[in-house]
Amino acid sequence: MQTVIQIDSPFYLRAEELSSPADWQFVFGNANPITLEIGSGTGDFVAALAGEQPQQNFIAIDYYNKGCYKTCRRLERLGLTNVRVLREEARQFLLERIPLHSLSTVHINCPDPWPKKRHRKRRLVSREFLEFLLPYLAPGGEFFFATDFDDYGLDVADFMPQLSGMTNLLAPELFRYERPGYPLSRYMEKFLAQGKQIHFIHYQKDTP
Repeated sequence: MQTVIQIDSPFYLRAEELSSPADWQFVFGNANPITLEIGSGTGDFVAALAGEQPQQNFIAIDYYNKGCYKTCRRLERLGLTNVRVLREEARQFLLERIPLHSLSTVHINCPDPWPKKRHRKRRLVSREFLEFLLPYLAPGGEFFFATDFDDYGLDVADFMPQLSGMTNLLAPELFRYERPGYPLSRYMEKFLAQGKQIHFIHYQKDTP
C-alpha cells in the first residue's frame, strides 16, 4: 500500500470543503473562464497551458495522490496562480462541484486505455460519459481528447459525430495525428519517442 503524501499547497483543494456546486469565482478571486483537465498526471500539461493563458482559470483533477502532489510542486516552482488541483474522480466531481454550462474547455489526455477487450467498458471516455459531460460545457465550450492507443482513438472518433449538440472542429477529418501548438505532456513525448502516434480529437459545443 502506497503512503499518502500530505499536500500542503495553496493550489490544492479538498472537494469536501467546497460548496455543491462550488463557487469557482470565489475560489479564484475572479470571473475568468474555466478549463478542466481530467487526469492531470504530474501537471506538465496544465502548467504549460496555464502559463500560456493567464486570463484563464484551470482546474486539474487526478485520482492519484502522488500526481496531485507533483502538480502542486510544479505550479509553485513556476509561480502559476491560476490553477487549482484536486484529488477526485471525474464523474463525482462534475456532478457535485461543477455548475452546469460553466466550463469553457475540457481536456482529457492519454487516459488509461484498458487495452484488454474485457476491460474496455472501464474506459473513461465513452459515448455515455460524453453525454454526461456535455451539460457542464458552456455554449461554445471545447472538448479535447488525445490518446496514443489506436483502438481507443478510433473508437472515440467513431462515436463523437453521433453526439447531438457537438461540432467537429477538425472536419472533414475525424482526428489528426498532429496539433501544432498543443502542449505535449511527458507521457505524449514518451509515446512519440517509441514511434507511437497520438490521436487528437477536438469538438465544440453548439450555441443555441
